Amino acid sequence: MKDRSLLAVCVARSSPLSVARMARFVVNKCDWASMATISTHDPVRGQPFSNAFSISDGPAGNGTGTPYLYLTHLEISVQDLQVNPQSSLSVSLAQTSYCKNHGFDPQSPLCAHIILSGSVVEVNGSDASVAKAALFSRHPEMIDWPADHNWFFAKMNITQVWVLDYFGGVKTITPEEYYRATPYQKHNGESSRRDRASLV
Repeated sequence: MKDRSLLAVCVARSSPLSVARMARFVVNKCDWASMATISTHDPVRGQPFSNAFSISDGPAGNGTGTPYLYLTHLEISVQDLQVNPQSSLSVSLAQTSYCKNHGFDPQSPLCAHIILSGSVVEVNGSDASVAKAALFSRHPEMIDWPADHNWFFAKMNITQVWVLDYFGGVKTITPEEYYRATPYQKHNGESSRRDRASLV
């Protein structure tokens, strides 16, 4: 009976819905990401290059799932994106007090982290208005950043989602599964792990 219960827990954690909801929760919970690009700058041209960026997918507790960024072409990683927009964004609950309070090292699978693969593209019109509201509400300092840097709004077009939130290896879900998830709502009468983790 004990083995059967453990199996049920493992299956529940591995279901696409559960994995997608965790991914959506962590992306909404985090305020910044490590973005990896393929460098266009010597002496590391052609090599992976990681850099920190502020992100927002919308208000805390009510995100869209789409990470928005506020960028300038003066930034070296953005110059990489101009040549090759393919990138990855890594976000982790290590940003919050959750992992530290539970004694989880940032590298531990129990300290959930998400890697989004895709391309970063500029947004305009109504998309830019959504991005502005999402970013400026969570990063108000951006409002006063130098105008002569010609800032613009961008988003990640997600092509794959990688989730490490428990033992047993990384799990992947499609963008469709990711966007269908409802991280802050109950499913089949049971609170999601996002609801439980929202105590952080």
